[in-house]
Amino acid sequence: MTSATSADQLVVVNPATGAEVGTAPILSAEEVAGLAERGRAAQRGWEALGFDGRAVVLRRMQSWLADHADELIEAVQQETGRIFEDSVLELAYPLAALGFWARHAGKYLREKPIRLSSPMLLGKRLRSRYVPHGLVGVISPWNFPITIGFGDAIPALAAGNAVIIKPSEITPLSIEIVRRGLLECGMPADVFQVATGAGPTGAALVDVADMIMFTGSTATGRKIGAQAAQRLIPCSLELGGKDPTIVLADANIERAVNVTVFGTMVNSGQVCLSTERVYVEAPVYDEFVTKLVDKVSALRQGVPVAPGAVDVGAIISPAQIDIIDSQVKDAVAKGAKVLTGGGTVTGVPGRFYQPTVLVDVDHTMTCMIDETFGPLIPIMKVDNAEQAIALANDSRYGLAATIVTEDRAKGAALARRLEAGTVSVNDIISHCFSLRLPMGGVKTSGIGTRHGEDGIRKFCKKQSILVGRSFPTRDVHMYPNSPKVSPVLLKAFRTMYGTAGKLGNLGPRALLASRKVPKTAGKH
Repeated sequence: MTSATSADQLVVVNPATGAEVGTAPILSAEEVAGLAERGRAAQRGWEALGFDGRAVVLRRMQSWLADHADELIEAVQQETGRIFEDSVLELAYPLAALGFWARHAGKYLREKPIRLSSPMLLGKRLRSRYVPHGLVGVISPWNFPITIGFGDAIPALAAGNAVIIKPSEITPLSIEIVRRGLLECGMPADVFQVATGAGPTGAALVDVADMIMFTGSTATGRKIGAQAAQRLIPCSLELGGKDPTIVLADANIERAVNVTVFGTMVNSGQVCLSTERVYVEAPVYDEFVTKLVDKVSALRQGVPVAPGAVDVGAIISPAQIDIIDSQVKDAVAKGAKVLTGGGTVTGVPGRFYQPTVLVDVDHTMTCMIDETFGPLIPIMKVDNAEQAIALANDSRYGLAATIVTEDRAKGAALARRLEAGTVSVNDIISHCFSLRLPMGGVKTSGIGTRHGEDGIRKFCKKQSILVGRSFPTRDVHMYPNSPKVSPVLLKAFRTMYGTAGKLGNLGPRALLASRKVPKTAGKH
């Protein structure tokens, strides 16, 4: 757990070993305001580089990250207590994202001509363009300090913004390595800055930024959304989840078990997109549970001393262990059974919770309705797909979901009925690496999406430009009003839009060519 030892310092502790690994300053509101002032000054030059100039820096950073992978993986492991393999995934995303946004930012944000939609616009040229907000604040969570923190900053930077990242107070160290890399790759000073601290530092960032990107709990997201609304600045929020996996009777059970175990145990279950509840059709329930318990029981847990040494790492904080344990105890008290795991790992310096499987669960239990963020698999038997869909939708969350079935068409059809931002059929989590596919939550799981066109356009303001190409002394609709012209205009509008199937679908030039608009309408 990270804790402040004085008014201006955070202490970072490795959750897997209990060892202190570093400190970071706690920035005051005044210091955050200073970062914002410098960021805005630097942003103008960064924007002026254009898409091609910014892409050069992003591509350099892609190579730099690959060359410094060992240093970053070590830093992330020290902060999070996660295993080597989960830390490699931490870098896979930004490595892909740097190249993607370097290639696609200009395409998604290029200035576009707009076609005329009314004869009132004849002689005018219409265009739309995207303008960076200026200073974007990114408030990132502890579970993926690079993937989420820096990953959200990449499209914001590609769009021409300056960025201030406020990392979690639990994991404030690794992002400093990224900042160093960007400077070495030629990014102007103060375009990318880091504001370390706790909640008040994040609140101070919301007070000075032009747009906020937040990933974290629904409770904190509500506060940030309200604070942003007071300032009338946009925000994009990825919040909590309680993602379901549905296993249908026709599923490949071996695949279903592997998808479920990975989806629940990756990063010790501390992933926004983790499977947190499982619904299995009755005909395959026993087989599924037996195979799953065998695989979960065989998982190796402990300090990640080397690649491949363990499968499941540490839990980030004592508070998180308390949440997991309280859900297990609540379920057992209400009739659930623990088939494997079910408690904390004792006798070790770090913080670990046993990979746990629960059965005989229902929606009266907190493990089925509240976010867990831990290595817990509650499994519920269902009669059919209809019941599974109804139970999956019986949640205030709606981030992601998974369906496992041999019938892909059926899986795709059922996916459309799930109330979730992203649904995977026969897969889990990998959709977050598809940078063209929008990713976001519904219900209380968030507002806005990552990836695709919207994933970079949200970091911009949209501006429209109209340029008149002809300059009569007075347009027909301008003052003074005329008793002759006004009725003619009304008649023209009725002719254009009131004759169903004849003129209503014609463009402005076609309408003029049809001679249905009286020539007198244009006289002054």
